[in-house]
Amino acid sequence: MKKNIFFTILNILIATGGYAQYITTWVGNTFPDVANHVGNCARSIWVSPEGIIYTASNWDEKGRNIGIYQNSTTIGSMGGTKDSQGSAIGGDSLYIFTAQQAPNSGCVGRYNRMTKTRDLLFKVSKGTGDAIRGIAVRNGEIFISDFADNLVTVYSTAGVLLRSWSVTEPGAIAIDRGGFVWVAQMSTGKLRRYSTTGTDGTVIQMSSSSRPSAIYADNTKGQLLVGDQGPDMNIKIYGNLSDTPVLRGIIGVQGGYLDQAHGIRGQTGDKRFTRVVGIGRDHSGKLYVLNNPWGGTWDLGRNGATDLHCYSAGGKLLWKLQAINFEGNAAADAATGGTDFYSANIIYTDRGKDGGIYKANTVDPFRYPDDPRINVNDKSRGSHFGHLAGVNGNRILIANGQNADTFYSFYFHPATDGYIAIPGEVFTKSRNGFCLDSLGDVWTSQDKTNEIQHYTLNGFSASGKPKWGSAISIPVPVSITPLNRIEYIPANDRMILAGGSKDWTLIGNRVEVYNKWKAGNRSPNIVITLNRAQAKAITAAGDYLFVGYYAVPNIDAFSLVTGNLVVSFTGNEKVYVGNDTDSQYGIKAFRKLNGEYLVTKDDYNANKVVIYHWAPVIAGIKK
Repeated sequence: MKKNIFFTILNILIATGGYAQYITTWVGNTFPDVANHVGNCARSIWVSPEGIIYTASNWDEKGRNIGIYQNSTTIGSMGGTKDSQGSAIGGDSLYIFTAQQAPNSGCVGRYNRMTKTRDLLFKVSKGTGDAIRGIAVRNGEIFISDFADNLVTVYSTAGVLLRSWSVTEPGAIAIDRGGFVWVAQMSTGKLRRYSTTGTDGTVIQMSSSSRPSAIYADNTKGQLLVGDQGPDMNIKIYGNLSDTPVLRGIIGVQGGYLDQAHGIRGQTGDKRFTRVVGIGRDHSGKLYVLNNPWGGTWDLGRNGATDLHCYSAGGKLLWKLQAINFEGNAAADAATGGTDFYSANIIYTDRGKDGGIYKANTVDPFRYPDDPRINVNDKSRGSHFGHLAGVNGNRILIANGQNADTFYSFYFHPATDGYIAIPGEVFTKSRNGFCLDSLGDVWTSQDKTNEIQHYTLNGFSASGKPKWGSAISIPVPVSITPLNRIEYIPANDRMILAGGSKDWTLIGNRVEVYNKWKAGNRSPNIVITLNRAQAKAITAAGDYLFVGYYAVPNIDAFSLVTGNLVVSFTGNEKVYVGNDTDSQYGIKAFRKLNGEYLVTKDDYNANKVVIYHWAPVIAGIKK
């Protein structure tokens, strides 16, 4: 009902030729504003007895590197943009302790919970990156999993080394009510029990495919809750911890988001977990579970966006807090009329003024372990920008990074893989322009070729894989060299070329519009001169070109018929839209059947995708 009211208002504005010709919504973050936004890519959590959740990430552009939340709201932050590494966090009544990133790799930072400032920094590991994999605090002592040095070390809360013992590849760590220290070895599926002085004891051997990625000692119940990011994708409950531990049950759907017995493969939902990387409870019994959707950030490969769930003591889902990865955008799905949006790894559903929600994670790390979206060694990892085409009931998804010359294609086979995007062809060296048009054809301009390569879609295999023909090369018109971007609109055989910048990550101030391009026209019908500096991204649909710029938040819309500037989209007080467009493909446009345009924009500041709903109006008549 709320969504219907929202679009009724938009239709009234269209019909009356209202001054406000666009409305702004968003997907990918629980909150639309920068003050309350959910922080980017939370990788670990600690929950205080009173239910305050502290999350640690590797980066947050607006200073929420350590996010603080309670009762489904944002209540603060610490750590600035990049204090913490994100790999481990723990706390007590006075302090928060987190693994730190370069230039303080191998250090733990102590933060005062009252002042929210770091007041101590101490070295605990010789390693860098995710050297520290677990932190647990008990009775004034900090137990640390030093993965890099194969040690568990114990420090005072003042940062003084007290003792240590050897553990191979220690990961998540927790201390149960009997005083036993539990350490996960993720790669072998083992949970090792030690005394607080390092005497080894019982070992829980999970299944060969289990990958324990989070541990929480539920000391009220005398249980150990273990997040398993192996194929089970659930939380395992172990009891009888002081003797021979016993598996008491599980929390979550067996198979998590990949379960096909109770949903569609890839579908998110209540207890359809992805990667459980954090678990906690408060004194009222509420359970908090931090998920990371597969498909990693630009610097961490596999580690995905923030997805924090809160459950009642009885197991009922109470609320969720969500955010996208740093730097990403999504393309509207024509098959759903522009209700669903595909980023490179997550599908969102737009709910109008209530914001959008996660619908699915399109990565399957078990069937497709070589998926470039989770390959930590892939130089283009962090591919969160989605291009989408629907052709004869088939979908083609293209993924790329912030400033990209490598583009990965994916396809879908719903009968066997549901929402999962299956890796396909790769287009390389395409830094001078890339376009997936609505017919599924691919247009690129490879570096230093001074040509446009056109790959015609010739159909699909039985599994839905696109079949592209060999590239047909076309010289770049001399008037637009160097070429920076390409957009092609099949409906009216219209080619848009933008160029003039020697910096391939930017666009010059010249845009040329060619009608009847495939018919052979190589003389521009319209030339648009961009008056703003540092154009970064273009996108086109219907009769309009949209341009995003580095250093200003505006998205300018130009008529492809007249070349005139028609409207400039800016922010409003309710939906923060970010500082600028800081990515080559940070905006995407889609024209609905009713003539409304949806223009998406990457907001890397408040970690979401902004959606402008625009209805061009001339003398009260929809254009």
